Amino acid sequence: MSAAEAVEGELARARERLVAELRDHALVIGEVTLTSGRTAQYYVDAKRAILRPEGFMALATLVAAESLQRGATAVGGMTMGADAVACAALAGGAKVNAFFVRKETKAHGLQRRIEGPTLGRSERCLVVEDVVTTGGSTLAAIEALKEEQHEICGVVSVLDRLAGAGQAIENAAGAPYRPLTTIDDIYPDRPDRDPVSAA
Repeated sequence: MSAAEAVEGELARARERLVAELRDHALVIGEVTLTSGRTAQYYVDAKRAILRPEGFMALATLVAAESLQRGATAVGGMTMGADAVACAALAGGAKVNAFFVRKETKAHGLQRRIEGPTLGRSERCLVVEDVVTTGGSTLAAIEALKEEQHEICGVVSVLDRLAGAGQAIENAAGAPYRPLTTIDDIYPDRPDRDPVSAA
């Protein structure tokens, strides 16, 4: 087995573990109101899976690999959705700085909107998020980084609910968007699944 095949195998196993952890610990069946204001008959609380040892280590492997592939020097996004994901990149051995974007600029202290090590102009930022529905939080993080003139080299989510946000995210970032998993992986038999995509 070549080194590349070994890495691919490790990434495939990490993804399988992440899917299993999300399915077992993050999927909540029942009506909920999403961040976007929409209601849904199920909810994926990714933090319930990725803040457990198995889920976190699987995520660490995958996000560190994405960071390396994209040539990222910094990983982060909108707090709180990005917090565990950015820390997982560090735990996975990625040679990056982690950062968090506040919803609003802090009114005291250093009055920063982007927290963590100071990001230089040459940073290549990988924007991360736990769950993407409409992409609002991800788009806000992208906007904050662009206001500071930081380059975005890619966007990664732990799970995409497949509500159509992917293209808007790619357009705003000017870089590829990749979900590590989708709702099809976690809840393939959900009642609102598009019958065409289920075929």
